[in-house]
Amino acid sequence: MDADTILRIKPVLTKYLHQFDDCFGRVTTRRHLDTYVLGQLGDLPRKSIEPMADAAGTPPRTLQEFLSLFRWNEFAVRDRVQQRIAGRHAHPHSVGILDETSFVKKGRKTACVQRQHCGAVGKTENCVVSVHLGYATPEFHALLDGELYLPEKTWHEDRNRCRDAGIPEDVVYRSKWRIGFEQIRRARTNGVRFAWMTFDEGYGGKPPFLRVLDEIGQNYVGEVPVHFTVWTKPPAVLYREPARQRTGRPRTFPRLKAKSNPMSSVAKIASYSPRFRKAPWQDYHVKDGHKGPMVWRAKRIPVWLKDADGLPTAPHHLVVAYHVLEPDKVKYFISNAPEDTPVETLLLVAFSRWKIERMFEDGKGELGLDHFEVRRFQSIQRHLILSCVSYLFLAEFHEAAWGEKSGFDALPDSHGDALSGSTVASWRPLFPEVRRTDQPAAAAHSTPKHQGEPFAPQTNLGPIARTWPLPERPTQMPVEAFVAL
Repeated sequence: MDADTILRIKPVLTKYLHQFDDCFGRVTTRRHLDTYVLGQLGDLPRKSIEPMADAAGTPPRTLQEFLSLFRWNEFAVRDRVQQRIAGRHAHPHSVGILDETSFVKKGRKTACVQRQHCGAVGKTENCVVSVHLGYATPEFHALLDGELYLPEKTWHEDRNRCRDAGIPEDVVYRSKWRIGFEQIRRARTNGVRFAWMTFDEGYGGKPPFLRVLDEIGQNYVGEVPVHFTVWTKPPAVLYREPARQRTGRPRTFPRLKAKSNPMSSVAKIASYSPRFRKAPWQDYHVKDGHKGPMVWRAKRIPVWLKDADGLPTAPHHLVVAYHVLEPDKVKYFISNAPEDTPVETLLLVAFSRWKIERMFEDGKGELGLDHFEVRRFQSIQRHLILSCVSYLFLAEFHEAAWGEKSGFDALPDSHGDALSGSTVASWRPLFPEVRRTDQPAAAAHSTPKHQGEPFAPQTNLGPIARTWPLPERPTQMPVEAFVAL
């Protein structure tokens, strides 16, 4: 925003920031919130502390201490952001999106920095990584949360280094999916409700993460890696000892029956499973782009996952999809949605993940999300939370001033890029009221209720010209692998 726009919206911004007054112990500390948010919203070429302080006539040292030393409750600020979104932007078709982003940093002193894969440059680089939770509806999207990822080997196990970077003793290594689940649970505590959750294979490939979402009754559609294993037919479960006497150590029940069918990877299922081959491929016209119609070919079959006790869960959806112009790029999705959920809905949720990439792009391009030059843990964490404050105002201002096209109509192409054009499928017809009538997760000692093909048949959206089938290359397989499929 330029200076004239900032001047025009200053009364609205002042009123918006007043809701955070009680998160600050002193009025003088609270005033720095205005300086920081105005700096992020302004048109400065670099939105780090020094240029923002210079533009506001504040000593840079003071603004640095605002992040690092001054006493204020950044967690209460985050809660207030989430409570505002829950109160003002609740929607029956909301989607929560979990993802991570990275920031290139030089040296070894910045908290949580190490050489690791950096999505910002697409290669291994010295960087820090943060996990974020986004919130999206047809008319609105914003960042709900952001948290630094603490690497295990280079940081968690070196507490002296952690103390030098200002990392508290109670901040320990947590896997990214655990950080993400804590963010989801925290947002729900603050009143945010997600009709759906979606995430990439970095989170979908973690069975414990999927299990905890099942336990809280959260519908999701998540991408999974090719080696993710499932059952295409639930294995037999024994619940008591046979009548004849047995010798040796007592066995635990319930348990899988001996020689039950093994699990198989989703890639093998897509290539060799007779059940999968019998299901018809269907074409789904996502939208029209500058290269022509964007068509995804997909099919869905029921599968069973393994619960924490090694027993089969309730049936899940396995959706396999590929862009008809790029048949070698296959995507695999797992969902715990109700059995009668249309494939269109599952695809629409799955391909809505690009929204958080847009949030990262806006955050870095408009708010200087990646411009921070502080090194200590608390300073970076506060910067991430203040960026959520600024992003929420920017999103609400944009919505009030110009309105926004329903974001989920603008689905991405196979590379994740959203293109202009009209879509055949729109948001509301593809998001019927979905209510889980089954239990969020199968009880540890219950038998699977569905043994056959429980899902409703897919609906074809019409013939699409120039589509290619997924290459199927029959090869010799062991009998055990074939039985698993």
